[in-house]
Formats: sequence, C-alpha cells, structure tokens
Amino acid sequence: MKTEVKKRLNIHAPIVEALKAYYNNPACQFHIPGHTRGLGTLPDFRNLLGKRALGLDTTDEFDNLGTLTPATGPIKEAQELAAQAFGAKKTFFLLNGSTIGNLAVAMGLTKKGQKVIVNRNCHRSILTGLIISGADPLWILPEKFEEWGLWGNITPESVEKLLKENNDVSMVWITNPTYEGVVSDVKSIAEICKKYDVPLVVDEAHGCLWNFNEKLPQTSLKLGADIVVHSLHKTGGSMSQSSMLHISKNSKIDADDVERALMLLHTTSPSLILLGSLDAARANLQSERGQKQINIAINNAKYLRSELDKMEHIHQLKSDFGYKTDVTKIFIKADGLSGKRLESILEIDFGIEVESASDAGILILSNIGNKRSDFEYLADCLHKIDKHNYKDIYYLENKKHMPMLTPIIKKSIREAYFSEKEVVPKSQAVGRLSGEVVAECPPGISILLPGELITEAHLPYLTDYEVIEVIKENL
Repeated sequence: MKTEVKKRLNIHAPIVEALKAYYNNPACQFHIPGHTRGLGTLPDFRNLLGKRALGLDTTDEFDNLGTLTPATGPIKEAQELAAQAFGAKKTFFLLNGSTIGNLAVAMGLTKKGQKVIVNRNCHRSILTGLIISGADPLWILPEKFEEWGLWGNITPESVEKLLKENNDVSMVWITNPTYEGVVSDVKSIAEICKKYDVPLVVDEAHGCLWNFNEKLPQTSLKLGADIVVHSLHKTGGSMSQSSMLHISKNSKIDADDVERALMLLHTTSPSLILLGSLDAARANLQSERGQKQINIAINNAKYLRSELDKMEHIHQLKSDFGYKTDVTKIFIKADGLSGKRLESILEIDFGIEVESASDAGILILSNIGNKRSDFEYLADCLHKIDKHNYKDIYYLENKKHMPMLTPIIKKSIREAYFSEKEVVPKSQAVGRLSGEVVAECPPGISILLPGELITEAHLPYLTDYEVIEVIKENL
C-alpha cells in the first residue's frame, strides 16, 4: 500500500457512524425528505429497496450529520480522512459524479477567453465546464491506436509543443488513464507544466485505486498534478454518483476558488447515503479487507490475461505494446467480430455483461467485488467463442461507436452553444456547425462539439440520430 495508513487496526468512518446513530435514535421528523423514512412512498418500492435504506435517506443539517458545503461535522472529518488516505492537501466529496468536480474546476479556475489545453478524448463534463466558463480549448491529440480503434496516451512532447506555441495558456487539463486503462507519463507532463508555470488538472476518474496498491500505476497526486478528480463509484466501491476532488499538497491553486464553485453547483439537499458510501469506500480501501480485495482484483485480471494469451482469435491490449496500462482494465478484441457483436454474444449466449463495447473490442473491469469464479466462467466462455465461428452482423452496418475524429472548430464552444439554433435532418447537417454536445456514455467522449464543422466522417457515429441541432445560418 502506498499510504502510511496500512498499519491502522481501527478504520474510522465518521459519516457511517453518524448515520448509525441517526438510524438507532430516530426523532419525530418534520423536515425533508417528505417520504418520512419511507412511509410516504409506494409500498412496492419500499419493499424492493428496504425500510432500512429509506430510513437512512436523509440530507445534511439534521441530527448532527454535518453539512456538505461548507463541510462541517462528520462530513468535514470524513473529507479530512480522505485527503490523508489519497495523499491530498484537501479533498471535497462530490455528488452527481466526477461531472460536478469537472464543472467546478472550469467554473472556479478558468474564465472567458482563457486558453486551456484539453485532450480530444476528454469526458463531456469537461466540455460542459468550458461552455459555462467561456474558456477556449486547445486540442491535444493523444496517440491513436488504430488497430484497436482507441485513443492512447498523451505524450509530454505534445503538451510542451502547445505550451511553446501559446504563451497565454491558463491550464493543462488531461484525462489519465483513458477509459480503457491506457496510462500517460503524468510525471513528465507535470514537470513541463511547472516549467511553464501552468497548473495541471488530471481527470483520474478511473484510477481511484492506484494509491492503495504498489502493483497499480502511481496516482497523479504523487506525480505533480495540482488537482485530481476520482470517480469512487466507478471502481472504488462507493455508490453511483459519488466522487471526490483532491487538491495536491504542493498545489498553488486556491482551494477556496474550487469550494465557491462547488457551493454554486452542488445540490442544497445532498444525500447522506451517497456521502456515507464515499466515507465507507475510503475506509474499506484502507482496511485489511479492502487491501485483500484490491489484490484479488489484480490477480483475477492477471488470471484472465493469462487465459487470453492461450486463445488464437481473441487478443488483449497490454502494456508490452510500448505504453503502460492499468492491469485491472482488460480491453479485448476478437478476429472477425466487432466489439458490439462480441458484447451481444457474451450477453445473449452466456449471460455476461461487460463495461462497454466499441468498434473494435470490449472493456472488462476486474472489480474489487468480483470473485475468482466470475473470471473462471468468463474465461471459459471466451475460450468457447475463440473456437466457434460467429458471424458479425455489425460489420453489415455502417456504424461506429468510438469517436476518433479531430474536431474542426469554427466557433468557440460557448458562443456556439448559446447561438440561435435549429434542428435539421441528419442528411442536411453536413457542412453546418453543431449547436450541441453529442456524446454517448460510455465512455462520454464527444462525437460533436458546439461550433464544430459537421462532415461526412461524422455520419457513421450518428446512425441512431434522426436530427441534429445546428447553428442557425444568417441569410
């Protein structure tokens, strides 16, 4: 484990403990939420979810649970414990996922007209943040893994090139790792940013386990990034929509600027269940049990990878191709099958659901909640697919799923987003400027940006769209 807390015998989870006290000592309730411990909701839903869960569904400011923004009481203590665990100077708990963290970074730290270096395969929430702030993206193109149909690592040289060409960059904002687990050289990128006196923000949504095991890549918090956003709900064990934003120990960024933005963006009725799940996830990752779970996840991934190496027609993306990857994210492809077809075979024929599918392959996550038997079954099914001749019906469709285009921007994304727009049939959209962000999740990478020229090359990514919102032309 990379943090010193490994030696702790008693893991303290202040929000969880406060919720226990709240549940065991119920008061006569005359406040929100109006379902009043589940009594005011549909009985079928209450029976499905459970009386205990609804009994714990409360918000901050009541029963000594503390407040979220600004953080007080058990919530403040839980954030401080998280900062210690992840090696940060300050940590903020996020609701509405890492999206709210990215919005707060853009809103709190960038302004209209400022230039921000952003990777092309960033999450759509970063684009939304830039639309809000009015900052202008300078696009950095990661390596393209054409054979795999994926964006790869960001090179330090490409970051420095843009910084040399633009002396008014206010921030470098990169995604690491990629959705599929490809890792960039953040240490070198951070050194370049310091050389040019520009802060580095890393959307490390898919790397929240890294600080808790030596066999995983090193977190950007330890490599020189100023701000790191983690999606604990993705791989860390918290509930959906719960994430964290960390400010590094050596960062010159004013945490108050970020907190003020969060106060504007966050709900004023935060879910204590979601906040408690963040507290519980952090405590679990630090515990002996959580450490074992991470090791099991790594070993399960290595087991699957060893089985994949035995297959003739199914291949895996791995770090011996000249770049680093997170071992727990296994991207595979099968000869003669698109990723979507492979996904449907696994789901329909074998009852297996994978994280995502793109044009070339599928993404499998080895999670801390998986058992070895899960991976033995998956490996057995892949062996069967490897030996069976499946026909790929998706190759008959002119459809693509992973945006791999370099955007041609004709208008700033904020100006374009707020321009007068009209909706046109997709067939009439070519040659027009997009008026909206078009991005499908997963992985949330944009197909079209506001102000981007729509070309014929976009159409294979838009087969599910009948109409497109475009900027209205002045006649």
